[in-house]
Amino acid sequence: MHARFAGRGDLVFDIGAHVGDRVASFRRLGMRVVAVEPQPLLAHLLRLLYGGDRRVSIVQAAAGAAAGTTTMHLNLDNPTVSTASADFIQAAAGARAWQGQRWEERVQVPVTTLDALVARFGEPRFVKIDVEGYEDQVLRGLSLAPPALSFEFTTIQRPVARAALLECRRLGADRFNAALGESQRLLHAAWTSADGIRAWLDALPAHANSGDIYALRG
Repeated sequence: MHARFAGRGDLVFDIGAHVGDRVASFRRLGMRVVAVEPQPLLAHLLRLLYGGDRRVSIVQAAAGAAAGTTTMHLNLDNPTVSTASADFIQAAAGARAWQGQRWEERVQVPVTTLDALVARFGEPRFVKIDVEGYEDQVLRGLSLAPPALSFEFTTIQRPVARAALLECRRLGADRFNAALGESQRLLHAAWTSADGIRAWLDALPAHANSGDIYALRG
């Protein structure tokens, strides 16, 4: 999937790098990676895995609309769904696919922006955003869309995905597609408009749970 959007030597941003599975995919394709992860334990794991790789830069921070600090709600049993969004936790309460998930601890973390990352590392060819209900906030910290990006959506928080789509349009993205779950397989043979992908999202059954929306500029 990622080879559609970037190639060997290209710079990509992994926002919400978690345990580094996408970092591994990007590196197998020869890409340079900026891995952004706010959770201290996961950032430590990324340094253990990739600290010796000169083509991977690890930034221990959340990404958001403005630089500062925020509260991370930690899910100790399932750290990949830890979140900076209290609304995300509220939306998950009682949802069938999210039963048993608990966010038991909080930690203050620094916040950077995509614009700040661009200024520091350069313009990426592709940006992947997976931040559990904070995707629209991440996009608000960007002034111009890269050639391609993806952001995660969940059916328990469709308004966040709709807001993220509006941000993509503001940034200049004009073609959209989607994949369900972790499949990384595009569902639509032809790329569509923001309105088209929103209509698809609105019609998606709740049990679909999550996936990624892809956006292209130009």
